[in-house]
Amino acid sequence: MITVGIIGASGYAGAELLRLCAGHPEVSVACVTGDTQAGTLVRDTYPNLAAAYGDLAFESYQLSTFPSVDVAFLCLPHGASQAIVPALRNHVRWVVDVAADFRLHDAGLYPLWYGETHSAPELLPEFIYGLPELFRDAISDATAIAVPGCYPTSAILPLAPFLSAGLVEPTGLIVDAASGVSGAGRPAKATTTFCAVDEDFTAYGLLNHRHTPEIEQALSDVSGMKSGSVQVLFTPHLAPMNRGILATCYGRASAPTSTAELLACLHDTYDDEPFVVVTDGSPSTKAALGSNVAHVTARFDERTGMVLAIGAIDNLVKGTAGQALQCVNILAGLPETTGLPITGVYP
Repeated sequence: MITVGIIGASGYAGAELLRLCAGHPEVSVACVTGDTQAGTLVRDTYPNLAAAYGDLAFESYQLSTFPSVDVAFLCLPHGASQAIVPALRNHVRWVVDVAADFRLHDAGLYPLWYGETHSAPELLPEFIYGLPELFRDAISDATAIAVPGCYPTSAILPLAPFLSAGLVEPTGLIVDAASGVSGAGRPAKATTTFCAVDEDFTAYGLLNHRHTPEIEQALSDVSGMKSGSVQVLFTPHLAPMNRGILATCYGRASAPTSTAELLACLHDTYDDEPFVVVTDGSPSTKAALGSNVAHVTARFDERTGMVLAIGAIDNLVKGTAGQALQCVNILAGLPETTGLPITGVYP
């Protein structure tokens, strides 16, 4: 049995981890922390979890009282993980951070994109980027995992095969992606209230969204290019739905190609992957809802010479909690699909 503790479990990512852990036959939740909800029963904050966690309560995080579990999941706001990981690393077997604190290789990028200096840059090389379909071998030997962001996951999966195969130019890539409101987190914000979001569709983070360097880095790594070779213009949008991300990605073809060749490239890359579906149709967020599956497709536009690649995921499952558990399955030597949903919820 794999014992886990979830730090920052009172947010949406932590709650989704609790939901998935409840259905995992090899996972036992030993502790959940949530400083803003300390002393509150999990079931009172998230009634959907009542049957699985009847008497479990959120605690305040203290290393001295945190159990020595197999896995510590960190579901904290950006910057918070940096403060506790140095000590926590020696207290647990595996650290799995679902925030962005350890995703970037270059500590110098954090002041530029996150507005602050990284406080534990010496630990960045120890964290493996946790996108199993592309970095599985490195994950299997890791002791620390940086789970990819939800937006990057939705864009990297459909684009990576074409960069690796040399079918798309690495510069001038465009990613337009729309996310459900849960991606903004549980705390109330003026821009994410029902009245602000309902019947609206908004772009934000124009030209400077912090997931941009993460997408560029992962695409460079998977295609074997040196740092800085991949250039992405990323624009996120907020959609009036609870869950889901749809990423529409564009790149200039590096040589004559066709839709058939692009789809064949996706099939060659992902047909043996249980959590990626290559479709001839147009992926939708509804198809991925509640599942750990990404739906991808591609087209070639002969008129403009552009490649169109689309990815759809549930931002809280494949985009966060499900991907984190998928990495833990690899670390523990379990079948990768153990305890993870491969079908969506419909209608």
